[in-house]
Formats: sequence, structure tokens, C-alpha cells
Amino acid sequence: MQIAMLHTRLRTEERLLLDAFESLGVNVKLVDLRTVVFDPSDPGAWARVDLALDRCVSLTASTTAVQVLEHFGVRCVNSSRTIEVCSDKLSTTLALARAQLPMPAVRVATGREAGLEAIESIGYPVVLKPTVGSWGRLVARVNDRDAAEAILEHRDTLGSVRQKIIYAQEHVDKPGRDLRVFVVGGIAVAAIGRRSEHWVTNTARGATAESVDLTSDLRALSQQAAQSVGADLCAVDLLECPRRGLLINELNHSMEFRNSIDTTGIDIPRLVAEHVVSLAGATHQGVSA
Repeated sequence: MQIAMLHTRLRTEERLLLDAFESLGVNVKLVDLRTVVFDPSDPGAWARVDLALDRCVSLTASTTAVQVLEHFGVRCVNSSRTIEVCSDKLSTTLALARAQLPMPAVRVATGREAGLEAIESIGYPVVLKPTVGSWGRLVARVNDRDAAEAILEHRDTLGSVRQKIIYAQEHVDKPGRDLRVFVVGGIAVAAIGRRSEHWVTNTARGATAESVDLTSDLRALSQQAAQSVGADLCAVDLLECPRRGLLINELNHSMEFRNSIDTTGIDIPRLVAEHVVSLAGATHQGVSA
């Protein structure tokens, strides 16, 4: 059985995963994608790989490598389809809508005037997000028409092609935190709250993690969200709406967990390693997984 871990930078998470694999007696081949050249017509040594675990910081590297490896018949975690859906907020929204799962109201437009109409159809305050991005970057809460007009003009004039897509989301008056649930192999295994005085409750923006009980509702909804995007591994971000209850906000296909192990008391990298080894073993034996 051969497992490859794809990366562009070894962070704490990747080192914890390597330790977990080692504790299981499994040797994982580290592959720095910055050094790799693929020949689409010749899998070469990739033909001997049973599973590739994507842990790239670079979304471009992830999507490129996983597409090529799937072309070679390599089982990838996560799949290119899951990466594509989770990395694009519009695609995530459409997947959740197809599964009829609860989420904040969203309006989408591709022009400045239509964008303003989309914002005002939800009502102020509203949250504007880039469809592709992470760590809370370029997310803006818009409180009135003047701010909306200014942001839309700046994005139309200075932004990339993707910034011209207006993704407007209902602002949820959450209780000073959001929730993150880690799902491994379709099972919700741990949950944290990310608390901050700022309305953007993201640890990359200074939020602190706190342990949260995995209630039956939280567990079920998170597992349904992971299933809706076909994720082997993911983190599901949810908002606690005072009127509508739990709402799914986003899904992350390459979850960060180093700050959540001690907080939850759950050995998340060990659970990830065990699941990956199980999948690789089934692939090695020629069993569909």
C-alpha cells in the first residue's frame, strides 16, 4: 500500500498527520508539488500509488494535481469535484440548495446595477464575499446604500474577473461566534466555536477557539453538508441564527485543525490518518471506496 501526501508547504497540520501515519505503521511519501512535472500520457511512478492525500495550501496546485492524478486512476482525498465545489462559494451554495439544507439567504449577480439590486433584495446589513477566497479576506459587511455603491464601483473598476461576480449573503446576527465541525469519512468527529468581538469570527483574523458539544442536530446537519459535496474530509462552518437555528455557511475541503485538538480533546489527525489508510487499503485490494 502506497500513500502520497501532496503539499506546497509543510505546516503544523501536515507534520501532525505524518506523526499519525507513523503511529499506525504507515510510511507516507511526501510530494512537494512545486517540484513535480506531470506527463498526462504517462503515469510513471504514480501508477503504484493507491491514494493521494491533498494538503496543498495553493488551490491552483491542488486542483491541477488532483485532476491529473484522477486521470491516472489514483484515488484522491479529496476528489477534484469536492475541491472545486468547496473552493467556490457559489458552487457550495448550489450544492447545499440541491440538498435542501438550511443556509443564509444568497443573491448572485454579474453587473453593478444588478449587484445593487441583489444587495437590497436581502436588506442591510448584507455580507459581500468573493466567490473564491479563504481566511476571511475581502469579506465586507455593507450597512447602507452608500457603502454598497462604493464597494461595487471599486470591485468593478479594480477587481479581477472573479470580483465582478456579486455574491451577497444575508447577515446573520450570530452570538459572537460561529461553529466549525470536523467531518471525517462522513462522520462528524469534533466541533469548536470560534469567538471574536469582530463580526468576522475567523481564527486567521484573531478569533479564539472554544469547545462545543456535538448535539444531534449539529452532527446530522454537518454530515449532510459533507455528503452534499462528496467530501471524504472537510470542515463545515455553521452560524447560529436566533430566528432560524443552525445555518450552513461554508465548507472547507482542506481543513486546518492544529488549534482544535487540545480544545476538543479529539485526536483529529489520527482519525484522518485512520480513514485515509482504510481507503488506501481498499483501493490496494481492488475494492471500490
